[in-house]
Amino acid sequence: MTLTKKLKTTSMQPERLAELVEFRYRLRCFLNFSEMAAEAEGISAQQYQLLQVVAAAPEERGCSITYISERMLLRHNSAVELVDRAGRSGLVRRVADEEDHRRSLVEVTDKGNRLLITLVDAHLREIDAEGPELVRALQKVIDSCPTTKRNGTR
Repeated sequence: MTLTKKLKTTSMQPERLAELVEFRYRLRCFLNFSEMAAEAEGISAQQYQLLQVVAAAPEERGCSITYISERMLLRHNSAVELVDRAGRSGLVRRVADEEDHRRSLVEVTDKGNRLLITLVDAHLREIDAEGPELVRALQKVIDSCPTTKRNGTR
């Protein structure tokens, strides 16, 4: 059975699949760029993501392991391991939480901050160059969404 015949037996139309495929391709291109840019700076893509999460954490909340695991969609123990590896690389450090002495908070070091600035600049340049295609691909998916059309939220 061909793909087109399979799709006709479901509620999905082939053109919607093509739109999703294009959006996923554009998204993967950006993620691939991100991985390569981080590796070129000597860190993993996950360490770059960690630096972003820690640097952007709300100051009043502080950046705990729980916050990191939530924002990075990681299990708590995986977040601990990631922070430990990044700490050994000099990218982040743990500090005592002044309000709750049972936990520690994570901060970006000077070295981590320098890398973060370099990588954020590179990512913003990439978004400037390739972002419009990503947005167009996403907009096509949104525009063809029956729920969006029905609710008038376009």
